[in-house]
Amino acid sequence: MSKKSVVSEAQEIQLAISLIQLGARLQLLESEVSLSRERLLNLYKELKGVSPPKGMLPFSTDWFLTWQPNIHSSLFINIHQFLVEHAGASGIEAVMKAYQLYLEQMPPEPGQEPLLSLTRAWTLVRFFQSKMLEMAACDKCKGKFVINCLDLNQGYQCGLCHMPSRAGKTKKSKDAKDAAAAALLTA
Repeated sequence: MSKKSVVSEAQEIQLAISLIQLGARLQLLESEVSLSRERLLNLYKELKGVSPPKGMLPFSTDWFLTWQPNIHSSLFINIHQFLVEHAGASGIEAVMKAYQLYLEQMPPEPGQEPLLSLTRAWTLVRFFQSKMLEMAACDKCKGKFVINCLDLNQGYQCGLCHMPSRAGKTKKSKDAKDAAAAALLTA
């Protein structure tokens, strides 16, 4: 029977706490932390006050290639790659540090979730490791963006340089526009 180290168990608990606070789903926790599922469930409930969300993790690269998610994903993966190449970060620690820096640059609206969740960011890194996604430089701005490895990407232009016609036409922006128009009419 092997002896468990109290210090290594405490480190695993601290890692799980940090991941939960960043919004990790249970499947991510099970993959990255060596604690039992039951302990992770209890820890999640204690920290969040609710059971973890159920359902499958993202398994398609398509989400990362659509206009707005691509911009957020590209920002995150550029930060992640910089930390790995220049700061010596690796594994889940690199994902966590890159995600924290991403959140500093792209803080969500109060009461809203970030567009790129920690679980999606972790999945994105795994897609890069399995060579399903890669980076390409935009021909106009020279920024590096997430692309599908199997697409034809010669002459690639990013979603910022070549915005889709429906970009920014969300219900929230329409409501804000309508409120501004109503304010002008009543003034």
